[in-house]
Amino acid sequence: MVDAGVFSSQGLDPGTSLLIENLRLHDSDRVLDLGCGWGPVGVAAARSTPRGHVVLTEVNRRAARLARQNLERNNVPNAEVRVGPFFEPVAHEVFDVIATNPPYRLGRESILRLLRDAPDHLVPGGRLVFVGKGSQGIRFYQGWLEEHWPGPVEVLGRGSGYRVLEAQRAPGRSVAPA
Repeated sequence: MVDAGVFSSQGLDPGTSLLIENLRLHDSDRVLDLGCGWGPVGVAAARSTPRGHVVLTEVNRRAARLARQNLERNNVPNAEVRVGPFFEPVAHEVFDVIATNPPYRLGRESILRLLRDAPDHLVPGGRLVFVGKGSQGIRFYQGWLEEHWPGPVEVLGRGSGYRVLEAQRAPGRSVAPA
């Protein structure tokens, strides 16, 4: 279910589709879908991790309600939706994977804050997987990650101007300040 007033209100957008296609999960992963919108990444992640758990977060209450409905419609019992900005709804939690099509419209500083804060919410060896396109500055963020991220950065997929990046948190390292 989608609706007006939420991102990608006409259905699955190409960037999110590419993210889902390139999301490598284990059946017991704990996954965070950060800024879930109406929930397509969270639904796909939960179905791929039957022994795991998925937390979907969203600041927009209408989108969060749609995400809950989409979890129910798809009979997904191993996921939950929480409302709040960025990592606030999961303040002291860690995950194996954080997946996101971040809110680029909020600007570069907001995306950099997300990238700086993500390692604190990943287990050692955990992975941040996100998508963006050239006009959203994905090459800039890739370069920033390669310089500052506490672990390896890899391009998992490309298509229609989008890139899916995966940044793995190396054990015992934190992000260098930018």
